[in-house]
Amino acid sequence: MSLRIAFCASRAPIAQAAHAALSRRYGDHAERGADVIVALGGDGFMLQTLHRTQELNVPVYGMNRGTVGFLMNAYSEHRLEERLEEAEEAVINPLSMSATTVDGTVHEALAINEVSLLRTGPQAARLAIHVDGKLRLPELVCDGALLATPAGSTAYNYSAHGPILPIGSEVLALTAVAAFRPRRWRGALLPKAAEVSFEVLEHEKRPVMAEADSESVRDVVRVDIRSAPDVAHRVMFDPGHGLEERLIREQFV
Repeated sequence: MSLRIAFCASRAPIAQAAHAALSRRYGDHAERGADVIVALGGDGFMLQTLHRTQELNVPVYGMNRGTVGFLMNAYSEHRLEERLEEAEEAVINPLSMSATTVDGTVHEALAINEVSLLRTGPQAARLAIHVDGKLRLPELVCDGALLATPAGSTAYNYSAHGPILPIGSEVLALTAVAAFRPRRWRGALLPKAAEVSFEVLEHEKRPVMAEADSESVRDVVRVDIRSAPDVAHRVMFDPGHGLEERLIREQFV
């Protein structure tokens, strides 16, 4: 019995062309009831697809029609069903963000890669950091800070000089973005079960926004973050090219 494959693609012409070619060759089933979803695009589109389909409990196999493609497999029209049968599956638990704005509104969102806080004004942000209810850093003066999952540790976290985390490490990376004070603070590694809270100091003078993957909330005064073990994203990779191998390989380039 052949696999029931559901294809989806970003708006990029190269992704749309791939969608048309693969659909003609393998058929295109509805996502609900499919055995696997094949996402055609880049990492950003892959994150969108994982968020959009998280209630379906269907694995997602990405093929790169974007730029970096860290979460994607190489594109080919050939042997797709065989590749899907042979693929390895990784399960990713996202972060849950609860961001409170100046007017008291609370915004909830999930982040597969990271939750980040970034200044939106001309002056540096001032943040206080609490871990499991205990004040750990009374003042971090910076352009921003983020909390990253192992799956997201090679993204914005790595660009901000944070560590790459092995996929099974059960830890999170807390990383500053352009820290001014403490000038030499290198961030922290925290247990996956830790609850991290950022308090925005002088929020009127030094406004800050929060982002969970691509979902943004402006004028935040507090952001609470924890892992969401009840949400599981199933991601498929070609044998020998899974997340663990990619995370190791990324450290030697």
